Order: sequence, then structure tokens, then C-alpha cells
Amino acid sequence: MGLLRAAPFAALLIASLFGATSGHAGEAVNVRSDVTAIDLTGVVELVKTETDTIQVSAAPGADGIVRRMQQPAREGSTNWAVFALANSGDEQIDRLIVVPHYRMVGSGLFLPDLGLSRIVTISPSSGERPEQQYSAIADLYRITLDPGTVVTYIMELRTDRLPQLYLWEPDAYKDKINSFTLYYGIVIGIAGLLALFLTILFVVKGSVMFPAAAALGWAVLVYIGIDFGFWGKVFDMSSDAERIWRASGEAVLAATLLVFLFAYLNLGRWHVRYMHITLGWLAGLAALVVIALIDASIASGIARLSLVCIAFLGFGLVVYLSTHGYDRAVLLIPTWFLLVVWTVALVMTVMGWVTNDIIGPALLGGLVLIVMLIGFTVMQHAFAGGITNNIVTDVERRALALTGAGDMIWDWDVSSDSVYTSPETEHLLGLKRGTLEGSAAQWLDVLHDLDRDRFRAALDNVLEQRRGRLTQDFRLRTADGHYLWFMLKARPVVGSDGEVMRVVGTLTDVTELKTAEERLLHDAVHDNLTGLPNRQLFIDRLESMLVFAKSDPAIRPAVVVIDLDRFKQVNDSVGIAVGDSILLTLARRLGRVLKPQDTLARLTGDQFAMILLSEQDPTRLIAFSETIRRALRAPITFNNREVFLTASIGLALSGGQPSSSEEMLKDAELAMYHAKRIGGDRVEQFKPTMRARKNDRLTLESDLRRALEREEITILYQPIVRLEDRSVAGFEALARWDHPKMGRMSPSEFISIAEEIGLIVDLGLFVLDRTARQLSAWQRNTPMRQPVFASVNVSSRQLLRHDLIQDLRNVLSRTRLAPGTLKLELTESLVMENPEHAAQLLTRIRELGAGLALDDFGTGHSSLAYLQRFPFDTIKIDQSFVRTNNKGTRPVLLRSIISLAHDLGMDVVAEGAETDSDAVELYQLGCEYAQGYVFGEPMTPEAAQKLLLSAQLEPAK
Repeated sequence: MGLLRAAPFAALLIASLFGATSGHAGEAVNVRSDVTAIDLTGVVELVKTETDTIQVSAAPGADGIVRRMQQPAREGSTNWAVFALANSGDEQIDRLIVVPHYRMVGSGLFLPDLGLSRIVTISPSSGERPEQQYSAIADLYRITLDPGTVVTYIMELRTDRLPQLYLWEPDAYKDKINSFTLYYGIVIGIAGLLALFLTILFVVKGSVMFPAAAALGWAVLVYIGIDFGFWGKVFDMSSDAERIWRASGEAVLAATLLVFLFAYLNLGRWHVRYMHITLGWLAGLAALVVIALIDASIASGIARLSLVCIAFLGFGLVVYLSTHGYDRAVLLIPTWFLLVVWTVALVMTVMGWVTNDIIGPALLGGLVLIVMLIGFTVMQHAFAGGITNNIVTDVERRALALTGAGDMIWDWDVSSDSVYTSPETEHLLGLKRGTLEGSAAQWLDVLHDLDRDRFRAALDNVLEQRRGRLTQDFRLRTADGHYLWFMLKARPVVGSDGEVMRVVGTLTDVTELKTAEERLLHDAVHDNLTGLPNRQLFIDRLESMLVFAKSDPAIRPAVVVIDLDRFKQVNDSVGIAVGDSILLTLARRLGRVLKPQDTLARLTGDQFAMILLSEQDPTRLIAFSETIRRALRAPITFNNREVFLTASIGLALSGGQPSSSEEMLKDAELAMYHAKRIGGDRVEQFKPTMRARKNDRLTLESDLRRALEREEITILYQPIVRLEDRSVAGFEALARWDHPKMGRMSPSEFISIAEEIGLIVDLGLFVLDRTARQLSAWQRNTPMRQPVFASVNVSSRQLLRHDLIQDLRNVLSRTRLAPGTLKLELTESLVMENPEHAAQLLTRIRELGAGLALDDFGTGHSSLAYLQRFPFDTIKIDQSFVRTNNKGTRPVLLRSIISLAHDLGMDVVAEGAETDSDAVELYQLGCEYAQGYVFGEPMTPEAAQKLLLSAQLEPAK
């Protein structure tokens, strides 16, 4: 008895010595003869050993004794399963232990279990070893339980996963397999017929959606054949080969589903992005077939994820296209919704959330049903319209083309002189059916008067020539009296006798085209805003009047050119929309003072012109021009605000017999420009001497364009003095033009010309670059307690350019200047034209290291709130505030301006200091710097260098 008690201890000792892992069978499952199937999955114990031997405590026998079992692995496995069965009856029981190779339920989504033979061997605690039965889809072992016995079984496993373990009564298991085999056969048969039908449909119809649907049908057939074990029986595949085929089948299924979606929705026609995504996706799925040869589980996981993504993303795409009017997508919504439901059920199944044995076969049957619905959807397109490809005759094709083009038939039977036209023609014209059917002469009644002769001549020409093509536009009268344009395209049909039997062709409604042509012609010679003739039409009419004037001395046309003064400033102030309204108002005023025989045109933005035929006498013409000037001076009211405008008017008479209309218009423009130069708001009659002034200006413009290349622009520098010690603090750069014939010219003589011809930007950049280079040389050669600075004036054109910042950056990078010593001078009016833009631009200029000076302060209308936002470091007070008045006193605002500048942290430069007393008084008022002829006139760089070397600068005597 003591030996029996010591046996368990000895067994444990041996197990520990040899490294075996111990286990226990747990409570034995009672097997009854009336129960045909028992699920042992939940009661089996899975054991993982460290070696290839397992020690197990068997379930207690009928005598209550717990025995030890030791089992070595046959294939070196360390995975085991232990369970115990009991037969409490008095009859012997035969059962089958069934472990399926593959089970969809719980196989997993990411790294799925694709199936294999799982049991190596089964060892019982007593009795005979279970007998293995052949099966291609499961591990089957037959066991026999004697009456009143309890048997513990140890199963050596090839993997650590055991999807299901069932104990079946042999006949019941056979009946189950047979029933499923019948179901499998039906599903495979339906899938095969469906794939074959879709293939036949593909042969009949050539559209790409049909081969895509056929490929999907064959992919489903292959996949369910693998899952049902059909192909394994046909080709005798091993477990490893079946895993590869299963993973590849899932990848092919996802790929064909993607191809069908792409082909059915025809995404490749308009959506290039979809094509790229689809091709990339298909390439990835094709690569899964290769990956399956290496690791089938990884390939299957990616394929399953792709299938889920295709289902959900495809449904979103179908719904999106359906809401945007794509009818083909609407037909696919029900089928794709079922696919989404099927995908959700598939995910729940493979994740183990649904464990019923029926769910796997049911899902595969549902997949076949979905493909069948896809086939029905495709059939709707296959047989829609009842016309198959490649069997349309040429006559039918022409008839379809005629119907599609929307043209109407026009047929003239010459022998019977009968014209037939489509009912659509009479419908468009609002006429009764049959109105246009009759002789060709009856068509003359509905033709426009101007088209009748052309129509009759065209038909006669066809009959005479007996060949060629008739193409003609004409107008037909509608029932309410207006006309529609039609284009007739026809050709004659010649009989065997060589005579024209009929003329057949088409009629096309071209009313909209003709209306568009007329609108284009009108817009080409008229102003879009006012509807007045433009410059081209004006010159054409003037040319015609001059031709008439040569044959009729009584006709003496006069040309008046009107240019609004300062309209650009008005436009900037009130906005473009209000400016356009003002131009419309002025155009109406001018139109009211003209007579019917006169012409009013808009030449450019704010320039109008007139051809006057109603007046001949020069005195009356000048008086009429004055009337126009006064009419334009009348205020224009908008938004409780009045705008006053004036105009410069030039008048040219035809008495001088100008050679062309262009020359006469230019004469009027010269007179207008002369009126503008002498102050505007006046009328000037053209005089021949104005041409000479024009030629002088043109010569000056031409010379100025070459001045930079010839280095005729000279930079002079006027000193800016520090009043505290009378030392030179800096200079203002001033440009001079050394004209080869006219001598040295001041900026007032050529700056305005440079602005008009667009040369001011290049000129300003030249002055900025030369000044920066000279300032750099002064700072290197003349060490001073405070670095000398130089100021450069900036024009409006430069300030509005986007390249100003880059130009300044380039200049500063080429010269090493002390920060803030190169100052840009901007006038007060220039900054206030666009204060928001100016504030941003000036801040960027300061960030680059340049200084900023506000020139002519006090002459404009600056807002102090804006002045605080501008990053100026210097204010230059205009000389009108510096010089004394008739009473010998200075303006009282001078002290306030200086105090304001100091409060804002700015230095003050007073311009126009002419005497020593001016300098003394300015210093007493707190002004730091002064500039004027008392301290020196603009000088050359060499003279400025010598001036810097002197310690102090005394006022000029």
C-alpha cells in the first residue's frame, strides 16, 4: 500500500529529472449512446511543453485511483491536447474524434489559420490506440469505450491552435458529411453555371464590364471550391499546397471584385485618379500570390483586409456617384449593400464572434448569390436597347447619326417640284404640319426678303451644274413674325439620264450661332461698358466722312477729343465700380448734346471722341466744345456725395485737309494734351505748331531711353547738416541728366517723361545702386563718430512694384553699409495712396536694414493714426513750414511738427534753410538736421568726399 502511495511522487520526480511537463486530464466527459455528437472544444486542455515529453495525471478511474501517463512526441512536437471520456453505460460505444483541418469560424482576420492536419497521434490511458480514418478535410480517429471505463487521451498536435474538437457517432457524422456534400455540390454547380453564363455574355458584348464580371464569377467558383475541399479531392493537394491556394484565391477574389467595380462604374474614362489607385491596388494584390508561396498566412491576412476595404470604400464611391447623377451607380447600390452586409458577417465569423457550424457554408452561398445579383445588373446593360454590337448597317448608322445631331431633313423632288422637310422644322417655326410641304417657290413666302434671291439662285445653280454641294444660310419667318436662321446642307442626286432627280440634305437651326456672331461683331467695334463705338469703329466712320468730304465740300467733319482730368485719382478714391458708373453718366450727358448725324465714341478708359457734322463754322464748333466742357463740370451725386470732374478738350477741323483719319485724330489729341499741360479744364483748337512740340517731346523720350546706356545720368549729392555741430551728417541723392544737346537737365524736366514711358523703375534702381556704392566708399574712407547716411527718393511706380524688396536686398548685399544709413525717401501723398499696402511694404524695408524718411511732411493730408503705424525713422519738413512769411515769422505749426516727430521717436530734417539765422532758429526749436543751399548746393561725389574730411561746415557766405 505504501508503494502505491509513493508512485505519484516518484513519477513527479522522474518528470522533473527528465524535463517533462506535467498536466492533468480534468473531469471526464460522460459519453452516452443516445447522444450522436459532443463538442469537446471547450473541455480539452491544451498543454505547451518545453521538451518533447509530457507527463499527465489521468482522470480517476472507476476505482478512484489517479494514474500518471508519460508520452514522448513522435514528431518532436511540444503542443499537446488532453481530455478524458467516460462510458457509464453497460454497452460498448464506438465514436469518431473529429478535428477539421480548416474552419472559417475563428480563423482570424490579420494572420489567419489557413488549415493543416493537426493531430500526429492519440495515446489512450488504457485500451487500444485509436484507429485513424482517412479524410481529406479533417483528422478522424475511431475510438472504442468499454462499459464502465474512464479513458484519458493525449493528442500530439502539429500546431498550438485547435479550432474544433468533436466526438461523433460514425453514422451521424457520415450523414452530416453527405448533407453538406449535397449543399456544396449545389452551390458549386450554381457558381459554375453563373461563371459560364457571364463568360458567354462577355463573348456577345464587348464592353469591359462583362469580362470583369466573368472573371469575378470564375474567382468565386475557384474560391468556394477550395473552401469546400473540392479541388483538394480533384487534384490531391497537400495541406501546404491547399494553404497557398486558399491565400491566392482570396487575393484573386479581392482583385476581381476591384476590377469589376472599376469597369462597371467606368472610372477610367473621366477619373484618372481612380485609375492610378486601382492599378496600384491591383499590383499589390498580384504581389500577394508571390507572398503566398513564402508565407500564406500573411498573404491571406492582407487579402482579407483588402476585401473589407473594397466593400466599404466601394459602397461609399457608389453612393457618391449616385448622388451626382450617375445612373449606372444607382443600379449597383442594392447589390453592393448586400456585399457590405456579407463582409460584416464575414468579419464577425473569422474573428470568432459567430461560432455556428452553418455560418461558413452559408457565407459562401451568400457570396454566390451576390455574384448572381451582379450578373443580373450586368444583364440590364447587355440587353438594354435590343441592339448588339457590330451588326448596325451603314444606313442605320447614318440614321442614328442624323437623329443624334438634331438636324432636320430637307428633300426636294425636282421632277414633281415637291419639298419635304421634317416636322421639327414646322414645330420650330410654330407652323401647322404640312405648311412647308409643296413647291420650292412656296418657300419664298416664308423666306426673309433679303434671302429670297440667294435661295432661288442657289437652287438654279445646283440644277445647272448637276454636281457639287449646296451650303446656304437663310432666315425663315415664324408664326409670330420674327425670323430664325437655318443652314441648308444638300447635294443633288443625278438620275441615269444625267438630270437632277432630287436635292437632299439637312436643315440646322443656327439662330443661336448667328446671334453669337452678331454679338461678337458688335463687341469687336463697341465699348463693353458704355456701348459706344470704340476706336476702330470711330476711325472707320471718320475715314468714311473724309471720303464724302472730298466729293462734297459741304461736308466738313470736325473731331473733338475729350480727356477727363484726374480721373485716376477719382477712380482710386471711390472704387472701380463707382468709376464705371461715373463714366456711364458722362457718356449719357455727352450723348444728349449731340445731334443724330454726329458720332460719339469711347477711345480709352477716360477718353471720349466725337465726329461733328452738325456744325461747320469754327466759332460755333468752339462754342459747342465749351458747352460740352460745362456739361461735364456738373457734379455727379452718389451715396450723398458729390464728385466734380473737369475735362481737357482738343478740337481738330478738317479745313487743313489731313491725309488720313488717323492723322486728324492725332491732331485732336495733340490739342487735348496741350490743354491738359496748361492746366486742364479748357478747350484748345489744334494748331500746326503743336506738331513741332510733339516731335520735340518724342525726341526727348528717345534720348532718355538711351541716357542710361550712354551714362548721361549723373548723381549729385546735397549735404544734410547736423545742426548741433554743423558737421555733415549725410546727403540727399539727386539725379541730373547731362543731355548732349540741351545741357544739364533737372529732374522736373525729365522725371515726368520717365514715368510716362515706363523708364522710372530702371532710373530709380540706377540711382539707388549708385548711391549705395558711393555711400559704402564714404563709410570706408571717412571714419566718423556716426556713419554718414544718404537718402534716395522713391517714385510711386517703384513703390507699387513687387520687385522693390528684391531690388533693395540685392543692392544691400553688394554693399556693406551701416544699418539704417541708406534711407529711402517717400512723399506723404505717395504713402497715403494705399496706407495698408504701404505699412506692410515699409516694415519689410526696415527689416532689410534700410532707413525710411517721410518727405514733404505737412503738405498732404496724413492721418496721425496712420503715421504711427508707418516705421519711419526720419521726417523731412517741407520748406513751406521752414521759410518765414511776409511778417518775418515762421508758421506756428513748425514747433508742433518737430514735437510730434520727437514724440514718435523720429529725427527731423528741415528743408529749405537759406540763412544762418534759419539754422540757429531751427536748432533752438529742437530740429536735429537741416538741408538747404545755405549749407551747399548739390555736388559731385568727389566734392562731397572733400566736404566729409572737414571737421565742420560753416554756412555759405
